[in-house]
Amino acid sequence: MKGLFWGSLGALAWTHVGYPAAVAALARIRPRPVRKGDALPSVTLIVAAHDEETVIERRVENLVALDYPPELLDVIVASDASTDRTDELVEAFAARDPRVWLVRCPRGGKVAAQNLAVRQATGEIVAFSDANSTWEPDALRQLVRNFADPDVAYVYGRLRLLQPDGTNREGAYWGFETWLRAQESELHSTTGGFGSIYAVRRSDYVDVDPRFGHDLAFPYLMVQSGRRAVFEPDAAGDEKPARDIEDEYRRKVRMFEHCWAIVLEGKMLRGQPPLYALELVSHRHLRYASGALHLVLLGSSIALAREGPLYRTALVGQVGLLGAAAAGVGLARYYALVTWATAEALANYMRTGVPAVWDKAEGTR
Repeated sequence: MKGLFWGSLGALAWTHVGYPAAVAALARIRPRPVRKGDALPSVTLIVAAHDEETVIERRVENLVALDYPPELLDVIVASDASTDRTDELVEAFAARDPRVWLVRCPRGGKVAAQNLAVRQATGEIVAFSDANSTWEPDALRQLVRNFADPDVAYVYGRLRLLQPDGTNREGAYWGFETWLRAQESELHSTTGGFGSIYAVRRSDYVDVDPRFGHDLAFPYLMVQSGRRAVFEPDAAGDEKPARDIEDEYRRKVRMFEHCWAIVLEGKMLRGQPPLYALELVSHRHLRYASGALHLVLLGSSIALAREGPLYRTALVGQVGLLGAAAAGVGLARYYALVTWATAEALANYMRTGVPAVWDKAEGTR
């Protein structure tokens, strides 16, 4: 029982505190900067959309207005069997701007639509964004500068979360997560990107399982092929998070189901350099297991409470965290719900598997 206590406590302390401190220190001691350039390759920008009539015109307008040579940029909207006016609105836009075109896809989810769109892309670089995102005018220029380095295959930008309409506290976590992924990128390669703003060489693009998201699959796949996956902080975009913390919880459960599929089926660690394999285990495997680890820690703390003050203190601390979460204390409630989401997602994955399609989170449009 003591082994379970110390093992779970150590794993949680490492993934949440020890690993971030260690990777930040290593990134400072032995950084690996990207060799950037000013050449502008041709780019195909792809937006996967399902029933996005409320935002799709705004999204396309933002992309065609980017500070990038018009002759080097085209935009594909990959409509994932939309049933509203999404296709109609995109076709009307395409009639005014020949750089915009619609690709109709059978309902298969975001990744399946992206896979289909890339087959019709003409750009040397394929870049991706969500329908509800907005990019800064120079975001694309900043992304592609990194491809002057032949070792770089995948680049993602900085996603800024707007103030939510309700009780969601995603912003505090997002700031920490952005910083941590940046440290990984500085050291060698990130373990995860952001699905709202990223680009990859078309020659390096790989079709992934439609249940796997690009933001987690592409970085480790690029490193497996001997390349790098890096962060570009000057390429910025905005997106609205889920409205309330309960909406965010449901989104996290859905997201973690896909994460479990990647971890358990994606062969993430196969052929990886030792340091990057440690990053994956520390940041991905242990982070997704945090719900189960907390359950083990709580159970072992209860069983060992009579063994000494240390175990009783640990139990009191955990009960206090749960009490603060139940009382609605912002970050405590957010941490408890997101951590529990990893456990529920694992149970869902083991019971029913993971669908390739999902509904939009409430309040994100």
